[in-house]
This record gives sequence, C-alpha cells and structure tokens, in this order.
Amino acid sequence: MNQRPPPPPTPDDDVYNIIPIHNLLADHPSLRFPEVRAAAAALRAVGDLRRPPFATWKPHYDLLDWLAIFFGFQSSNVDNQREHLVLHLSNAQMRLSPPPDNIDSLEPSVLRRFRRHLLKNYSNWCSYLNVRSNVWLNDSQSRNSDHRRELLYVSLYLLIWGESANLRFMPECICYIFHNMAMELNKILEDYIDENTGRPFLPSISGDNAFLKKIVKPIYDTIKAEVDNSKNGTAPHTAWRNYDDINEYFWSKRCFDKLKWPIDIGSNFFATGNQGKKVGKTGFVEQRSFWNLFRSFDKLWIMLILFLQLAIIVAWERREFPWQALERPEVQVRCLTVFFTWSALRFLQSLLDAGMQYSLVSRETKALGVRMVLKSVVAAGWIVVFGVFYGRIWSQRNSDRGWSGAANRRVVNFLEVVVAFLAPELLALALFVLPWVRNFLENTNWKIFYLLSWWFQGKIFVGRGLREGLVDNIKYSLFWIVVLATKFVFSYFMQIKPMIAPTRTLLSLRNVNYEWHEFFGHSNRFAVALLWLPVILIYLMDLQIWYSIYSSFVGAAVGLFDHLGEIRSMQQLRLRFQFFASAIQFNLMPEEQLMNARGTIKSKITDAIHRLKLRYGLGRPFKKLESNQVEAYKFALIWNEIIKSFREEDILCDREVELLELPQNDHKDPRFNWEIRVIQWPCLLLCNELLLALSQAKELVDAPDRWLWRKICKAEYRRCAVIESYDSLRHFLLAIVKYDSEERSIIRTFFQEIDQWVQLEKFTKNYDMAALHKIHEKLVHLLNLVLKPNIDVGKVVNALQALYEAAIRDLLKEQRNNDQLKEDGLAPRRTLSGEELLFENAVELPNASNETFYRRVRRLHTILTSRDSMQKIPENLEARRRIAFFSNSLFMNMPHAPQVEKMRAFSVLTPYYSEDVLYNKEQLRTENEDGISTLYYLQTIYADEWKNFLERMRREGVASEKELYTTRLRDLRLWASFRGQTLTRTVRGMMYYYRALEMLAFLDSASEMDMKEGSQQLGSMRHNDDGDGLSSKSPSSRNLSRASSSVSLFFKGHERGTALMKFTYVVACQIYGSQKAKKDPHAEEILYLMKNNEALRVAYVDEVSSGREEKDYYSVLVKYDQKLEREVEIYRVKLPGPVKLGEGKPENQNHAIIFTRGDAVQTIDMNQDNYFEEALKMRNLLEEFRHNYGIRKPTILGVREHIFTGSVSSLAWFMSAQETSFVTLGQRVLANPLKVRMHYGHPDVFDRFWFLTRGGLSKASRVINISEDIFAGFNCTLRGGNVTHHEYIQVGKGRDVGLNQISMFEAKVASGNGEQILSRDVYRLGHRLDFFRMLSFFYTTVGFFFNTMMILLTVYVFLWGRLYLALSGIEGSALADNANDNRALGTILNQQFIIQLGLFTALPMVVENSLEHGFLSAIWDFITMQLQLSSVFFTFSMGTRGHYFGRTILHGGAKYRATGRGFVVQHKSFAENYRLYARSHFVKAIELGLILIVYASYSPVATGTFVYIALTITSWFLVVSWILAPFIFNPSGFDWLKTVYDFDEFMGWIWYRGGVFAKAEQSWEKWWYEEQDHLRTTGLWGKVLEIILDLRFFFFQYGIVYQLGIAAGSKSIAVYLLSWIYVVVALVFYSIIAYARDKYSAKEHIYYRLVQFLVIILATVVIIALLEFTAFQFLDLLTSLLAFIPTGWAFISIAQVLRPFLEKTILWETVVSLARFYDIMFGVIVMAPLALLSWLPGFQNMQTRILFNQAFSRGLHISQIVAGKKPKADM
Repeated sequence: MNQRPPPPPTPDDDVYNIIPIHNLLADHPSLRFPEVRAAAAALRAVGDLRRPPFATWKPHYDLLDWLAIFFGFQSSNVDNQREHLVLHLSNAQMRLSPPPDNIDSLEPSVLRRFRRHLLKNYSNWCSYLNVRSNVWLNDSQSRNSDHRRELLYVSLYLLIWGESANLRFMPECICYIFHNMAMELNKILEDYIDENTGRPFLPSISGDNAFLKKIVKPIYDTIKAEVDNSKNGTAPHTAWRNYDDINEYFWSKRCFDKLKWPIDIGSNFFATGNQGKKVGKTGFVEQRSFWNLFRSFDKLWIMLILFLQLAIIVAWERREFPWQALERPEVQVRCLTVFFTWSALRFLQSLLDAGMQYSLVSRETKALGVRMVLKSVVAAGWIVVFGVFYGRIWSQRNSDRGWSGAANRRVVNFLEVVVAFLAPELLALALFVLPWVRNFLENTNWKIFYLLSWWFQGKIFVGRGLREGLVDNIKYSLFWIVVLATKFVFSYFMQIKPMIAPTRTLLSLRNVNYEWHEFFGHSNRFAVALLWLPVILIYLMDLQIWYSIYSSFVGAAVGLFDHLGEIRSMQQLRLRFQFFASAIQFNLMPEEQLMNARGTIKSKITDAIHRLKLRYGLGRPFKKLESNQVEAYKFALIWNEIIKSFREEDILCDREVELLELPQNDHKDPRFNWEIRVIQWPCLLLCNELLLALSQAKELVDAPDRWLWRKICKAEYRRCAVIESYDSLRHFLLAIVKYDSEERSIIRTFFQEIDQWVQLEKFTKNYDMAALHKIHEKLVHLLNLVLKPNIDVGKVVNALQALYEAAIRDLLKEQRNNDQLKEDGLAPRRTLSGEELLFENAVELPNASNETFYRRVRRLHTILTSRDSMQKIPENLEARRRIAFFSNSLFMNMPHAPQVEKMRAFSVLTPYYSEDVLYNKEQLRTENEDGISTLYYLQTIYADEWKNFLERMRREGVASEKELYTTRLRDLRLWASFRGQTLTRTVRGMMYYYRALEMLAFLDSASEMDMKEGSQQLGSMRHNDDGDGLSSKSPSSRNLSRASSSVSLFFKGHERGTALMKFTYVVACQIYGSQKAKKDPHAEEILYLMKNNEALRVAYVDEVSSGREEKDYYSVLVKYDQKLEREVEIYRVKLPGPVKLGEGKPENQNHAIIFTRGDAVQTIDMNQDNYFEEALKMRNLLEEFRHNYGIRKPTILGVREHIFTGSVSSLAWFMSAQETSFVTLGQRVLANPLKVRMHYGHPDVFDRFWFLTRGGLSKASRVINISEDIFAGFNCTLRGGNVTHHEYIQVGKGRDVGLNQISMFEAKVASGNGEQILSRDVYRLGHRLDFFRMLSFFYTTVGFFFNTMMILLTVYVFLWGRLYLALSGIEGSALADNANDNRALGTILNQQFIIQLGLFTALPMVVENSLEHGFLSAIWDFITMQLQLSSVFFTFSMGTRGHYFGRTILHGGAKYRATGRGFVVQHKSFAENYRLYARSHFVKAIELGLILIVYASYSPVATGTFVYIALTITSWFLVVSWILAPFIFNPSGFDWLKTVYDFDEFMGWIWYRGGVFAKAEQSWEKWWYEEQDHLRTTGLWGKVLEIILDLRFFFFQYGIVYQLGIAAGSKSIAVYLLSWIYVVVALVFYSIIAYARDKYSAKEHIYYRLVQFLVIILATVVIIALLEFTAFQFLDLLTSLLAFIPTGWAFISIAQVLRPFLEKTILWETVVSLARFYDIMFGVIVMAPLALLSWLPGFQNMQTRILFNQAFSRGLHISQIVAGKKPKADM
C-alpha cells in the first residue's frame, strides 16, 4: 500500500464542504439566508456552560466543540456534523410556513421536531427495555436552557453516529452508547459532584480520539474477530455472530448488567472463537435447510396441505360436485381428520424450532429453552387428544351401526375440542379485522401482553405493530381471496378430481406382470405415489401462476387509474400541447399559497377539479396563454431548456431543435424586434396549418370576414399560424429593406391599410382571396433566395418586385391607377427610369452572423411550406419516448411543488469500486477477433445519434472527423461513455438535479422583467457561442460546466446558493486513494468529473501506514476547489480498522453516508442514468414524505425505472422487457394494493434520518446479506416503515446484455434468494405480517424462486415416474385395463407446462406493454419475441435460477458475482460456455434426454406416437433449450470454422495438466475442483441429501438390465447382481489402459500399443463367447451403455461428496480420470447438434437475424460486423 505519513491538515482554513460555517462573513451565496446564520448562532450560544477543564477554551468554540473536548470526538467528525446540523436546521426553518416572527433566531419548534424524529428509535428502545430515557427535557415549557440542552442531545447523537464506522449497522448498539453518554452529559449539565474525587463530574472517557479508542474500537474488534471466524464466509452461519446477532444483544436488559459503563472489556460479549463462556448467536440462528421455507411460512403450507387432504377425501366419493359428496355423514366425519394433520404440522413446527434454534439457549436465556420444550409438549398433546376423541366417534358409530344421536353427540364433543384448538387462530382473526387494536397492543410495553406474545411469537424489538389500516386491509384481502378461490376451484376440478379414477384403477390392479425382481409385495402403492407426486408438486406451486395472472390485471387497472400511458406518441402530444403549458405551470411551478391553505379538504377538491380540466381540456384552463404573460415565458424557458438538454445528449439534430423550440420575442434591438401577437408554438404543431387556412379562404371566397375568421379560429394552432405568419412577414420585409428608403414606407402603408380593413371587418370585401395563393408562391420563392448560403441580391430584388406586382395588381379587388397608388402611398413618388427596378437600391440583407434573423426566416419558411404532418419528428426513438413520458407524467397526480427554498433537501449516494469511468481511446478502438471495435459498434447501433454528434462538433468548429481522434478526443470519449454503463453517464444524469434546481430557483423568484430579459438573451446567444465568455475553454467543457445551462447566464446569483443548500452528490469511490497513489487513469477521470460538477463530492477510504505492520484507516471526503484549481480534502475521519468486514457494497455506502446531507437520500447504482426533464419533478416527489399512505407516512419512495439497454440485441431486449415489467407493473402492485413493496436496489428515495437511526441503507453481514439492497426493505417494513411506489418520475437503468452476463446476474439473484430464506428478516416477516400480506411477501420474493425450482422438480419427478412405470411393467398392465388415464395425466401436465412457459413470464410483459404502448403494439412485440426464440431464453434462465437457488439452500456457496457491464459482440468459445453451464444445464439436460430416450424405447404407451408426443413435448423442449441456448444466443454461434476451432480448444483445455497456478480457464482439473467447492463447505445434512439424490442414477441399471436379451426374461435378483460384474470389468479395463498410457505412452510407446491390442482382443473374445453361449443380442451392447453410463456418473458424484475420505486413497486418481472421460463425453454430446447446425448452410444467417433483430431495425450492418468487412475509412 502507499507508504506515506498522514497528510497535514490543509493550511488554508477556507476549505469547506457546502457552506463556510467557520466564516459567516465570506462571500458565499448560501450565506445570504438568515436561517443559516440563525442555526450557526444557536450552536455558538455556549453561554454559562461549565468549560472543560483539560483544554484551553477558545472564544470561537461552539456546543459541538464543547462536547468534543469533554467526550473525545475527532475534530473532523465535529466539523462534518456541525455543517450537517446547520444545513439541516436552516433547511427545516426555511420550510416553516408561516415563517417565524424572529427570522434571525432558531425557531424552537424546528429543533423539537428534529430531535423527536432523530431520537424516536432511541425512545422506542428505552420503553421496550423499560428503562428511563436519559433525554431529560421538559416538553411543556421550553426555556432557553432547554433549547440549548436539546441541541446538545441532538449533537451528541450525531457525533456518536458520525464516528461509529461499522457500528452504524447496529442501531441499538448506538442507542446503548448514546444512553450512557447522555447520562454523563446530564451529570455535567446538572453540576453533579463525583463521589470518588469530590470534584465536578467528568465523563468516564476523555482525551484525544477517546471515543474511537475506548468505545468504537473494542466493539469493532469483536465484529472483526467474528468475521474472521467465518473463514471468508465459508463457515456455517451458526459458527459466528454477524452484525444482527451483535445488535440484538442490545435488545435485552442483559447488556446493562454484562457490558456496564464504561465498557467492561472482560465481558463475555467480547469473547470470540473457542474461548469459554462466549455469547453465542442472539435472536436467531441461520441454519441451512429447506425446512426454513416451512418454518418461515408455515401458515401457507398448512393451508395448502389441509385443502389437499380435504379435496382428496371429498373427491374420492366420485360425485360431480363436492357438496353432493358432503351430504354423507361419513364424509363429513372423515373431513375432521384435517385436525390431525394440523396438529401434526404444529408439532413439526415446534420440533423444527427446537432443532434449529437450540444454540440460542444459554444460561442467560433459559426462558427460551422452556418455551421450546413446552410448545413441543403441547403440540404433541393435541395430537393425542384429537386421536382419542376421533376414535370415540367411530367406536360409537360402529356399536350403534349408524349415525345415532349418541354418535352425533360425540361429533359435537370433537368440535368443542376443535374450538379450543383454534382459539388462538380465532383471536388472530378478530385482531385481523381490527388492525389498530393489534397495533396498539403490540406497541405498548405492558407486562400482560408480554406473556401472551412470549408464548406465540417470542419477544423481539422489531416486527411489532405491522398491521395496515382498514382500507388497505380490505384491498389486499379481497385480492388474495379471489386468487385463492380461483386456485382451489381449479385444483379441485382440474387436478385432483381427474386423478381419482386412475388411482383407483392402479390400486385395484391384481397380478401385475412385473418386468423385474420385486422387493415388495404391494408395490402398486409406490406407482400410485409416483403418479400423484408431479400433480402434488404442481398443486403446491401453481398459486404463483394465479398470482402472476391476477397481479398483471390489477397492476394494469392501477396504472389506468394513475393515468399512465395516455400520451404514447407525438400525435397524442400534439393534441394536448396547449394544455401542456398549464400543466407545467400547475405541477412544476409553486403556487402562490395563502397561509395554511394547503392540505385542507377545500384545496384538495379544487385541485382535483383543476386536474380534470387540465386532463380533458374542459373550460379551457390554459386561458390561451398569450405571449405577454409570465406563464408563457416560464413555459418557454422550461421547454427550451429541455430541448436543449436533448440536443446536448445528441438525440436531436439542429433542425429538430428548431422545429421543437418555442421562440421568444426579442426586445433588445428594435430593428430586429419581431413583436408577434400570439404564442409561437413549436413549428412541429403548426405544420400544414397555414396551407389549410389558405384553402379555406379560397373556398369561402365571398363569405364575410367574421365567418371566415370563426372558421379558422376553430383550430387554435391555425389561428396562431395565420397571425404569426402575417406578423413575421411584415417584420421580415421591413428587415431586408433599408431603414430610411421610400420602399420601406410603401411596405408600411400597405400593411397599415390591411390592418384597417381587418379592424372594420371588411377585409374580404376589399381583397381578392383567390390571389392569396399567388402571393404565397412568390413569397416562398423570395424566402428560398434569402435562405441560400450565398445570396444573390439581384434575384432578391426581382423576387421582391414580383411580390409587389402581385400584391398591387392581383390582391386589391378594385384596381387603382398609378396616381391613385402614389396618393395612397403604395407607389414610389420618384419616377423610375426604364431600367431601374423598384427596390433595386433599397435591399439590405442582415449580416450572415445574425443567427436570430435567419432562424426566424427559416421558421416562417417552414410554416409557409410544410405539408407533411411531421409524425416522424423527432426521429430518435429515445427522444420520442422521453417527451411522451414527460408530457404524460404532467397529467398524472403529483404533489404540488414547493418553492426551491422551501423544498426538502436531498442527496444522492452512488457506491463505486473500479468500474469504467470514461472509455479511453484504447477501449474504443481495440478490435475483437471479428474486427469490430466498440466505437464502430456504437456508431452503427446509435447511427442517428452519431450523425447528430458530428453535426454538433462541426458547429463547434471541428473541420474533419480526424480531429476527433486528436484534439477533440475527449468529446468522442464522452459521447461513447454516455452510451455505455459508465460512471460519467451516472454523474451527468445525477447532476441534472443541480441544473434543474438552479433553473427552478431562478423561475421561482424571477419577475416578468427578468423573464423578458432572460428570453431575449437566450434568443440572442442561443446559437453564437461568442457571447458565452467561455469559448476560451474547449467547447466540450462547456457541456459539463455549470454555466452550460443557457438560463444560468442571467441568474441573479442566489440560485447557486439555493441549489447547493438543497442538493449534494456523494460518490463513494472506495479505493480512490490507492488509485491516486498508483496513478491509475480512473483517478484522473474522477478528478475531471469533480472539476466540472460543482456539487459532486468523492468519499474514499484512505490507508496510511503508521508503524511497521500497522495501518490507519480514514474516511475522507474531497472536492475540487474552483478558486484554488485543485482537489482539496474537506474531512478526514479516522476509522477503527478496515471498512470491509461484510459485503462490499453496503460497507462502501455506510462509510460515505456520514457525508450525505438533507432529509432524503436517493440510492443510485453505477449503472443508472437520469434525465433533465425528470429532475424537474424531484421537488414534487420529495413532498410525498408529507402525505400518509394508509396509516403511515412513507419512509421509502419507490421510483420507476426505464431500462435503456434494450436496443443492443434481442437478448438484451428480452431481459429489459422482463425487467421493465418487474420494475413498473410488479412494483406498482406490490405497493398498492398489496403493501409489501420492498427496496430492490432501485433509485428509491429514503427518508434519511429515519434510516440512519435504524441501521442504514442496507445490511452488510457476510454471505447472508448477499442481496444487500432488499434487506433495507425488510428492515424498513419490520421497523414499521412504509414503502410506496410513484410512477410520474423515472430514472434510467442499464442491464446486462450478453447471455453469460445475464446468467451470472440471475445466479447472483437466485443465490441471494437462497440465503434470504435462512435469514431472520424473512422468518420474522413470515410470522409478523398478517396472513394475506405474508402470501404477497412470499410469492414476490423467495417464493418466486422456490416455485421456479418446483417447476423443474416437477419435470424430473414426472419423467422419473414415467420411467419407473414403463420399466416395471405397471404401465403395460394398466393400459390393458384403461387407456384414458394417461390422457388425464398428460393433459394436466401439459396444461401446467404451457402455463409455465408462457404466462409465467410473458403475461406481465404483455399487459404492461399494452398499458403503456397500446394493445396492438404489445401483441406485435410478443409475437416478435416468440419468433426470436424468447421462450428458449426464458426456459434457459429458469434453469439457471432453479439450479443456483436449490444449490444455495442445500450447500451455500453464494458469492457476489461481478457481471461486467460492457457490450457483447464477441463470440464466446465453446470451452467457456461449457465451464459456465455444464453443471447447471448441460448435465441435467442430458439426464432428462436419456430418460426420454429410454422411455421411448420401453414404454408401451410410446408406441402410440401421438400420446408419446403429447406427454413429452414440453420435456423435449426443455432439453433442447438447455443444450442449445448458449449457442443460439452466442454471436456467430453457428459458424462452421469457429465451431471446429472451439472444439480443438475444448479438448486442449480438458487435457491440459497445468501447474499449481493454473486457472480454471486453462485447466480442466482446476475447474473440476472449483465446481465442487460448495460440497466442501456444506454441512452433514447437505452431504447426505446430495448422496441420496445421486442414488437415482443406479435405477437406470436396475431397470434396463431386465430388458436385455441376455437376461432371457429371468426376474431373479441375480440378474441385477451379475450386471455389476460388467461394471467392475469395465472399470478394470479402463484403469489398465489409463495406467498404461501414463506409464508407457511417452517413452516406450510399443508397450502402450500392445496393451491396447490385448484389451481389444479380450473384449472381442468375450463378446463372441456371449453371443454363442447365452441369449445375448448385438443390440444389448448399445442398450447396456444406456444402463451403465449413469452408474458411472453416480459413482463420480458420490465420490465428490466423500472427497475428504477418498482423496488420500489410491482410488482418487481413478475418480479424476473417469470424471475427465465423462466431461469429454458430455462435451461431445453437446457439441454434436451444434456441429450439425453449423455444417448445414443458412443457419448462421438465421441466427444472426434472431440475435440482432432489434439492432437490425436500428440500421446495424450486422452482416458486415460479423464478417468483419468493416469499411476502414471510419477509423
């Protein structure tokens, strides 16, 4: 690491983070707010506090310094928290309405509210533990000293939090520290005298960094020691305490007795490892087992199992409807047996609890043990009681030979017992109906309720009072009642009832002709079980399918009511554009509020009415924004700024900008001031309108003025087009004629005359309407001449002359002679000589640099000539989508925007490790083996954006494209990086917040004059950069720097201050320090980003060597100082040790969170992006924190995402479609009506102070929290938070694009879910949520993955079952009796598989798509996807999920997989695909394929081809998908040459021995050992289960041996035993050859050949002998291969599990070489279909088309790209 001393503190004290609090007189825009001064002054009011004795007190010290000297906090921490407090208090005071009376002092209510919010968790903890809170405040009267005291408590908490490092993950540990330190603070404040010394009381810790050394360090060291015990996460969770365990130690009073204060280092809390009396796991033990699913969600499984039992009992009667069967008393009584099952399940649950949680019981927690034993005893007791009472019913009935009164009485007795058994459930039901009662009971800390809850749930601090309000309760209960009803009806009639007949048939089968040796007599029962098993598995999982069907439709309905997707295209926007201005005004501009008018019923109603008017254009709410109104200016400024940001992003070209923007009147230069009387709508809306008006005028030639005008005014745009073109024409003609010439006055007079007639409404009487067309023609000709690049003045004069002639001769109805014209001032007074033309010397065209004039002329020309409807503007699909979404969102319901000064402050936090910041030249130009560079790839996929980029560069003075690779390289790199998933893109997106806030702050306070000036300056500087004052820098820096916003040029100065107060962006670049030391280019790029973004801060962990071996660690915050022009360090907080103890990302977030500011924090990942127009809505979103959703205010605001990687390839498109439906429709339903939305690492906005006192933004324990984000949601829900979802604002997000990346991502998520099942959070949610929310929770998190795995299991069970029935001969016997049963089973299964492939994934996508883009386009998309084999991809990814999920639960081994975020265009080699998918897909597919082949050969059913196909088509589809998907979705996957090379490389990889340092990519052996890593870390049960599962492969041999000819029909067990001889012989042969090869093949080759020869001879002799002397047929050779290959695989699999015992023995070598042989064989099997398809012509083209179809339509010359025939000129 970098060896350097800790850097000295920067000499200039002027370094500050956001506001210079140390120097309130500095010239800084934020300091003009009196609130900032008030907050700083409140902190300075030290007054008469006792000064600390051991340090000199300086006059400028404040309360924080006072605390720091007493308790030993670090000075950097103090500075950080000082700014934190001042910013927060001043922001909170700005928000007060009405404003306080005395503006210069801190308002007490602000402080009180903040203190309550911040210390809420602490006071909850105190009341939970029944301890008196140490915050001694008098809430009734607030005196000044109380005010100061309150500040001290708040500051103390923040100082503790700011220095706690990893302890921040343990909120109750921080409560404990605060509790004790607050006590000491109280003693100082109350002037206690220390008993021991007789002096005034001093805290128990003090001195330099005392807090860090004495308190944080010991606890930190304990965590670190525990983490070291976890052996890098491979040890079982039971062996070490994670963050949660240590935190939950503080949930009981024993922390006070054992830990004491000052902290007793000798306490057993600090004992780790194998030292004596250590504190074990606390609160929960994470045991790795599938039983966790039952433990956490027992209510769900009990419901499913009981219904299954009831349904079978009722269906067994074979009546048409269940109620008919229930008429018989026997059936009714049999139904009572469900209570046996129920009590047995309760007993099982109590045994599981005891079995898994026994290690929680210690001397300190005896009560837990008592409870476990009691629960098991009671549950067992119920089973006995039910047995006794049930037995009495039947004995009575049998003795009475019928249902007598006595028997019925016994039934009643039984039911009375049932009522007692169900008492707790009935109580729970009653409380479910009255949720507030339950919340009240759980949240009060009375002893009596403790007892009750102790018995049912155990007492814990979190998870109390989670019930929702009544309305929500009813909503989600109704949803689930409908889903469950559907499922149960379907299951009864479609699954269970059809199975009854075949079951009865099978059970009644006698004398079955078995094909093999029978071990058990009545083994039909086994066959019945196999028949039922797939049906039961499907029965258990299909609730997931019903959930996904119903949730899709509910989600669509909710979306409709939210007004999603009402504006989908530019046409729809055009219709609503007039209301659009008012919608912007209504939503984005703060209303002038009266005092307290907000939130009243009246204001809500007026709001609703206003929104209706806006949405449907009722009552013209837009009041025809005429051009003098401030509103119109504001609208124009916002709209133009949005269009400008589109242009900067190169998704519009210059021409489109002109068509889309709103030009403004220019008051500065009277000669060029074109006063236009109407709003100048974007040309886009006015196209064709003028021509239509002309043709209307022509039709109504003789109509009076009023008539014609009314007809034109019917269309608002037409009216505007006519008036605007008339005004513009007048200004245009006056502008090109000399100022004092006679011709100018002629033009003026002519227009004045027209104006007069129009006023008198006699225009049509005096002018000939038919002539207007002629004038139009001449005018267009004139405009064309003026717009040419080199203007010919002579031609312009001629055109003007012609126009004049037309106007005088044709337009006037009554012809006037020359004298009349002269008199009227319409002809020149001077006589023109023969040659001289009118206008000849009068034309003076404005200078070519006068951009404004020519823009106006172009606009006039467009309005006069455009005929097309401009449907295709803008061309770029992304631009269209964004405009449509933005405009649509303004018609949705959102809270009103406050002024920027009054909005909530927020920050954005992005964790970053070492991903790409900015692509460098090498990355862009390096070519892959097909000769394609990333840059070329981007240019083809984003062809239109590349064109726009070049156009922009030319405008900025780039002469040729070559310059882009030299002087303007940075622009090129930026362009490319903005299209990848880079940090630069994320930072640009997030900095739009800053730009938006500055602009909104300007608009909030701007007067009408400011606006007018503003719009002129904009107009004049829009296209000449000279007025910018920035041209000295390179233009690219203009794009990023603060002044880039064109509005910013006339800001009044305070906007920047306001924006800085409200927004900061912290990027947590964990290793930035070491990157700087190594001169890593990443560090330079990050510095460049800081330089260009004022509000950007970078936090990193600095390692400094302090001694020989030791290192000190610091959390450092840096920024770029614009004055000093270098990076400066702001804070440096020392840490107790290395940051990363748990998972990396949460630790990275946690170390940087102390540098965030504001009330809210938005978590943004490295792969996200944001848009300027969305940033405008942020202040509305933050207002959501004020509103109640249900009975709580939100603590996480969910935000919708847009997946921007969909256009790269068809795979990326499937992935983004799936993901989009998940982040929109899925999340929408979860938030409303189901109320179980969690946090999924989306751009969610957190209530910052709520989370920082409750454990931070994510959990970080090693392995268990591998999906760290979702635990923030779990934690939030358990601690009584509320998560909502809002769809009027969106953030961009990138997803993985290549199959291998996608599979790694799926594997990570699935493993994460496997770990979640073990976690305490899921267990608690499963038990603490009410029944219906628990269902929603299960089916949307772990249940989804569990059910995916169940589908795969069903395929397995079904096929193995069929194989058993076929090989045993039962199938044949059953067929003879009844041929219909197979059909019943086949239809059931196929129904399920059709649903499995289609609805599971596709339905939500189709529904969401049709909601947002229309039904037809959704269906079209769906069909296209099917044609591109999306179902192959979804089947494949289902396999990935199932494999990793199951493996994680069985064996663990989940690890964070970095998926890489590049573009995938290169071909992945066969060996690489084999390494990735061999175990998860290929082997399984081969096994299923083998079963299908054997079944086809031996099943009597398979002879009827149709039945065979019907039964197995879906299974074959699965097999093919799993084998071929990696090659179908692999660029040039079917290229014959590449296939050949790939196979060579694969064989090389297999045989490469490699040394110690070989990687898995080089050597097969290394890979093979890595693949079984999980078996080394798994527990005993994992190994046992693995072996049991592997035993299935022996079954092949058992079944097939009896079918061989050599068996000659014998059924004796001897046949099976003899077959093992074959296995042994084969093994011996194999090992002889292997031995010979190792020993002889190199040196004494002849021996090796000899051995081979002998073996072949021997084998031939044996075969001949068998053919001669036994019933052996030649086919048996092939058949026996089918039998014995699985046997070998079973041996290898079991040997892997037993590796610790076998590795020392001689056998291990054989196992390894056998395994190598099997991998070669599997490789060949997978390669065969691939080779065939590559060899057939035409497949390669087809595959390219399938893979890149999306990009095809975007104009990607794929054939060139793949063939590498790239035009070289480009580079």
